[in-house]
Amino acid sequence: MNRNVILTCAVTGAGDTTAKNPNVPVTPKAIAASCIEAARAGASIAHIHVRDPETGGISHSSEQFREVMERVREADVDIVMNITAGGGGDWIPDATDPTRGGPGTDIQTPAERHAPVGELLPELCTLDCGSLNFGDMVYVNPADWLREHARLVQAAGVKPELECFDLGHVWFARQLQQEGLIDGDPLYQLCLGIPWGAEADTETMLAMRNKLPTNANWAAFGIGRHQMPMVAQAVLLGGHARVGLEDNLFLEKGVLANNGQLVEKASTIIENLGARVMTPAETRAHLKLRNPSGDVV
Repeated sequence: MNRNVILTCAVTGAGDTTAKNPNVPVTPKAIAASCIEAARAGASIAHIHVRDPETGGISHSSEQFREVMERVREADVDIVMNITAGGGGDWIPDATDPTRGGPGTDIQTPAERHAPVGELLPELCTLDCGSLNFGDMVYVNPADWLREHARLVQAAGVKPELECFDLGHVWFARQLQQEGLIDGDPLYQLCLGIPWGAEADTETMLAMRNKLPTNANWAAFGIGRHQMPMVAQAVLLGGHARVGLEDNLFLEKGVLANNGQLVEKASTIIENLGARVMTPAETRAHLKLRNPSGDVV
C-alpha cells in the first residue's frame, strides 16, 4: 500500500463531454479556475487540455495553454502543472477513401504536439506510449514518432508522464527508458477503462504494475463509474491516483460533479485507507520536478 499519494485532477480533457455536464470547463479562464478549485480541494497535480472556446472541441493553442498557466500561477494556490502532449493523434478513415483521414481526424507531428510544452516548460507533460483503437477511432502514435517526441521532452527538461493504455504501451515505455530517452526515475500513468484498451479492474492494473521498472513511480485511473474504485485499488497496490472531469462526469449515479468535488471524494477514500495526499511541494520533491521558478527541486 502507498501511504503518501500524489493525486492528479484532470480537469477537462478533449472529449465530447461539455454538453453532458455544464461544469466541464471550456475557456482558458474556466480551465484555470478548475485547476485552482482542484488545488483548494487538495489536489497535488492539475492535468490540462485546452478547448476551442467557441465549440468546446479540440484545441492545441499554445496561447490558450499559456493563459491557463499564467492564471493558475498568479492565483493564491500551489499546484503542479501537467500539460497534455498527446493531442493530434486522432484518425478516422474517410468512408470513400480509407487511405485518407475523414471528418474528425486530427493529426499532429511530434514537434507540433510538443510545441506548448517546449514554450511553457511545465513541471510535467504527458507522453502517450503507443497507438490504440480508442473507441471508434484510432489513436496514432508510431514508435519512431514516440522516440522523436521523447527526445524533445528530454531536451526541454520536462518530466514525461508515460501514459499507458494497454500492456504493450508499458513494454514500449520501458524500451524508451532502455534507449536513454527517459531521465531519472520514470513516472507511469496506467489508463484504464477506455474502449478498447486495458480494462478497469484489479487483474489488469496488477498485470500492468508488475511489468513496470523497479525504479518507477506510477499512478492509475479508471473512467466513468470505475474512477473511485480505481483510486482505492491504485493506493492499495502501491500507486498514486487521478480523478477529474476528463475521465468521469458524475459524483455518484445521477449526480453531476465538479472537479473540486471529485478531488474531495478521492481524498476521503485515500484518507479512509490510512494514507494521505501529498502537497504540490512534496510532489515536486518526490518526483524531482522543477519548481515553477525553473529550478529543479
